[in-house]
Amino acid sequence: MTTQEPARSREERRRDTLARLAADDDAWVATASPDGQPWLMPLSFVWDGASLLMCTRRSNPTARNVTPRGEVVVTLGHTRDVVHVEGPAEVIEGSALATESADAFAAKLDWDPRDRPSWVYLRITPRVVRAWREENELKDRLIMADGRWLD
Repeated sequence: MTTQEPARSREERRRDTLARLAADDDAWVATASPDGQPWLMPLSFVWDGASLLMCTRRSNPTARNVTPRGEVVVTLGHTRDVVHVEGPAEVIEGSALATESADAFAAKLDWDPRDRPSWVYLRITPRVVRAWREENELKDRLIMADGRWLD
């Protein structure tokens, strides 16, 4: 039997979410094609304090699906410690990415795709963030709305 921890405050969830965004390397990215076909892919990422930066082949469904609407869902963690991010994504060519961002990506993930023309970066800017562990945190899981952290 699992012992349920007390529910965290919104501030604790925000702090835990920011720590996870800074420390984690991988997340699940969900997109949909123009005809509504869902696609789920794990991608590595870097958090710069305002957005997630990922990289994938331009021919992969994840990159192609970003183009029509630009909306993605990103989920970190496991089923008992979830960070769920929704927001717009933009596709950025490696040569167009700011050097500071590309350097941060390469340093954290030990991989530098800047000079690979078949790869593109995806920058996801959170608009909505939810975080929860157990059922007792479901009610107040919303910690960001309209791109602003909630108090």
